[in-house]
Amino acid sequence: MNDAGRPTILVVDDNRDNLTVIGGLLKEHYQVRAANSGERALKVAVSDPRPDLILLDIMMPGMDGYETLRHLRGDPATRDIPVIFVTAMDADEDEEGGLRQGAVDYVTKPIRPAILLARIRTHLALKAAHDRLADQNLALEGQVRLRTRELELIKDVSVEALASLAEKRDNETGNHLIRTRSYIEVLMRELCRQPRFADQLDPHSQEMIAKAAPLHDIGKVGIPDHILLKPGRLTPEEFEIMKQHAKIGADALTEAIERVLVARYADVEADSRYALDFLEKAREIAHSHHERWDGSGYPQGLAGDAIPLSARLMALADVFDALICKRHYKAAIPLDETIGLIREGRGRHFDPDIVDVFLERVEEFAGIAARHADAPHA
Repeated sequence: MNDAGRPTILVVDDNRDNLTVIGGLLKEHYQVRAANSGERALKVAVSDPRPDLILLDIMMPGMDGYETLRHLRGDPATRDIPVIFVTAMDADEDEEGGLRQGAVDYVTKPIRPAILLARIRTHLALKAAHDRLADQNLALEGQVRLRTRELELIKDVSVEALASLAEKRDNETGNHLIRTRSYIEVLMRELCRQPRFADQLDPHSQEMIAKAAPLHDIGKVGIPDHILLKPGRLTPEEFEIMKQHAKIGADALTEAIERVLVARYADVEADSRYALDFLEKAREIAHSHHERWDGSGYPQGLAGDAIPLSARLMALADVFDALICKRHYKAAIPLDETIGLIREGRGRHFDPDIVDVFLERVEEFAGIAARHADAPHA
């Protein structure tokens, strides 16, 4: 619309008299622009003031009305401008053809002023309603995106806080969570290119595994302090109790899935449950990250590919971090020795292919460990 708020109508006709007659009819109510050819109409339609509606003749030399309309509909800048064909062609097939091309209406010559003005008012009102709805939808989409980001932030902060609580009970720092997640991201970035892992490490799965990784030791909240914080070696009996943290964590996450998500979202298709995917990965990791490739791990004694991939990734990340970093019960082990121990665990403790990627990217692992090193205790 122009500065006075009047809609702008573009009249396209190769006949000067028709332009004069129609322009005179419309100028009292609208701002009128004119074009005497299809080519000229396309230029006018993208210049200011932009037309709110176009009256388009069909029979014109060069580019006729049909071709002009095809160009208008093919340009994102003009595709939504309503077009009314104004023509002497009055056969039913002509009208049907015009509407099929994308015109919103079809007015025949000679012009009947009352009919033309009524059609214009109707389609301008429809266009205004369409624009308002589009603006409302755009605003709503923005609000939904903002709300989704807020909810994601709340979820991520809650997960980090919960995981950090478990780590602090183990006298560790939140940097362990950052490091292990970063190690896993390095591994996934490389493994997803291998046929063996490609289907399991699509972008969505990678995101879920990375976000769930900090919950791997959530079950430690259920281990007594005198065992969890013991500075020396655990007795066999104490170690059996310590091993229960894997099942404790898995049981807690299973309860969250069954009591909360299934109860509230039973009518939602499983593949659309973003939160359920996240909790399922967290449960896999918490339950199985102490399983070993050769079946000698705990709590279930799983072996090989029976161990969820998410847990196999965490197994290597967690052991690397435990070896290379100082803990309350041990000194840090030098990088070369740490690499040697993980290499020895290839095919025994760890998935061989995951170890191979680790060995290729060990400098990235060392860099992550250095960047996120724990601050020395006072």
